Amino acid sequence: MSPPDGYHRGALATASAGGGGRAPATIRAFVTDGSLAAFCAELGNATGTRIRLRDERGLVLSPWGRGDEPGLDEPLPEGAASVPLVVDGERIGALTVEADGDGAHAQAVRTAVDLLAHVACELCTDVVELRTRVTEVRVLSRLSAMLADGGSEADALTLAIDAGLEALGLDAGSIMLLPEDADGLSATEDEQDLRMSVARSLSETWLGDPAPLSRGRQFDRLALSGEVVTSEDLATDDRVLLPQRCRAEGLASYIGAGLIYSGRPIGVMRLYARTPRAFSAADRRLIRSIGQQAAAAVEQARLHGMRERERRVQRSLQVAAEIQRRMLARHGPEHGRLETAARYVPSTELAGDFYDLFDVEGGLGVAVGDVVGKGVGAALLMSAVRASLRAYADSDTDPARVMTRVNEALCRDTTVQEFATVWFGIIDPETLGLTYASAGHDPPVIVTPSTEGSHARRLEPGGLVAGVNSGEAYQTTRVQLAPGDALVVYTDGMIDARSFDGERLGRDRFEATVAGAVEEAPDGSAQVLADRLMWAVRRFAGLAPQTDDQTIAVVRVR
Repeated sequence: MSPPDGYHRGALATASAGGGGRAPATIRAFVTDGSLAAFCAELGNATGTRIRLRDERGLVLSPWGRGDEPGLDEPLPEGAASVPLVVDGERIGALTVEADGDGAHAQAVRTAVDLLAHVACELCTDVVELRTRVTEVRVLSRLSAMLADGGSEADALTLAIDAGLEALGLDAGSIMLLPEDADGLSATEDEQDLRMSVARSLSETWLGDPAPLSRGRQFDRLALSGEVVTSEDLATDDRVLLPQRCRAEGLASYIGAGLIYSGRPIGVMRLYARTPRAFSAADRRLIRSIGQQAAAAVEQARLHGMRERERRVQRSLQVAAEIQRRMLARHGPEHGRLETAARYVPSTELAGDFYDLFDVEGGLGVAVGDVVGKGVGAALLMSAVRASLRAYADSDTDPARVMTRVNEALCRDTTVQEFATVWFGIIDPETLGLTYASAGHDPPVIVTPSTEGSHARRLEPGGLVAGVNSGEAYQTTRVQLAPGDALVVYTDGMIDARSFDGERLGRDRFEATVAGAVEEAPDGSAQVLADRLMWAVRRFAGLAPQTDDQTIAVVRVR
C-alpha cells in the first residue's frame, strides 16, 4: 500500500504540542496522517492476518486517513485479540488482530502486535510529556517576562490561573493566598484565613461564601502539603461539604494544587470543569508545575516589592539623616572669650544623641542628650526633647526649672520605655560662671591647663533620667570656669567605645584622654580639642564596629 500524494513523514502530532487545551484521550490526537493504520494494514498483508487500528470507541481507522475522518463501525470478530493503547493511564485506542488458530505463526503475529502497541504507547507518552513541558516552559517564560517588566504579585497570579485554565481546558478557577507570615492553614472550619487573589468565571456568591469546598478543608490541606487533589464528580464525592452548592454554581469536577515555594505554602490554585471529568497523570503534573512556578513568581514579585519599599525607606532615612545633621551644627555662637565646637558620629542613619549650642538670655546654652533606642523612633524623640529644651530655655534661665519642664513634657507624651538622659548648662560669658542641671546624664569634665600637668575635674551628677517620673525634682549646680578651661560634655558612646579585643574605653581613660589633649595643645581652640578627642577614641577602637552614637560638645575659654 503506497502513501497518498502529499504525505509527509512524522506520524505523531507533535506540531500541536505548544497549543493550549487538554489533548483528547484518543489516538486521533496523536496520529494525524494514518501512517500507523497503514503500518498495521501492511503488517497484516505480510503475515496473512488482519490487523486494525481502532480509536477509543472501537471505530476502525483507515490507512492514510486524516485524523478527523470518521472511523468504520466494524464489530470485533469472535476470537480476535485486542491490544489496548494506554497513555498516561487512559485508553486512547487499540490494535486488533484477527489471526486464525493458536499456532506458532499466530503467536508470533500477536507478539509483533504487542511490541508495536508498546512502541506506539511510548511515542504517544513522549508527545504527552512534550506537550506538558512546552506548556510549562511557555508559562515560565511568560512569568519571567512579566517579572522582568516589574510585574506585581497580582500580575503573576492572573497569568498563572489563565495558563492553568488554558492548558488543562477547564472552565473556572481561583487562587487563594495565605497571609505572608503563615506556615499553613489554621484550625478554623471556614476560609477566613485565605485571601482571594484572582478568580475566573465564578460568581460573587461562590467567592463570598466562607464555607470550604471539602469537609475539614481536606482538599486545601492536601494541596498545601504538596499533593494534587482531584474530584471527577463533585456532586457524588463524599468528601465535598456542600454538593448542592457546587451544582448551583455549575461546577462538576475539580483539580487543585498548592502554591509552594522552598517547602513553604503560599496559597492554593483551584480549577473546575462544568462537566464530570477524569484527570490524567499529565494533568496532575501540569497543574503542580504551574503552581510551583506561580509560587516562585509570587515570591519574586514580593521580593521585588520589598526591595522597592526598602529603597524608598532608605531614601527617606537619608533625607531624615541629612536634616538631623543640619540641626546639629558643628559649632555654636561665639560669646566673648567662649569658643564652641561639637562632633557627632551616629552608629546608624538616624541617631538618638543630640547636642545644642545656642544663645540664651545673658549667656551661652549648652545641651547634650541621649535618647533610649535607635533608628526612627529615637530620632523623633530626640527632636522632641531638643525642641522642648530650647523652647523652655527661651523663657527661663534656671537649668533645673528647664529640666523639670522637659521631664514633665516627656512623661506626658511618651511611654515608660521612652526616656532620655540630658545635661543642660548656661555659661555667663562675663563672669564665666556655669550653672547646670542633669537628668541622669554622664557627668561632663572640666580641664584646666597647668604646668604641673592637666587633669580632668568631673562635675557632679544630677537627678533621674527624663521621661520616667513626672514629679522628679532637679537641682541647679554652679561652678566657676577660668581662662584656659575646657568643658567637655559627652554621651556614653564615647566611654563605651570598644577595641577589636572587646576592651571598653571607660570613663577614667576618657577623662585622662581629655586631660592629655588639653596638655598637648594648651592654647588649642575648641575645634582642635574636639578633633583630637574624636581621633583618640577612633584610634582606640580601630575599625571595630561601634553600637552606640558618639557625641561631644566642647567649650573652651580663651
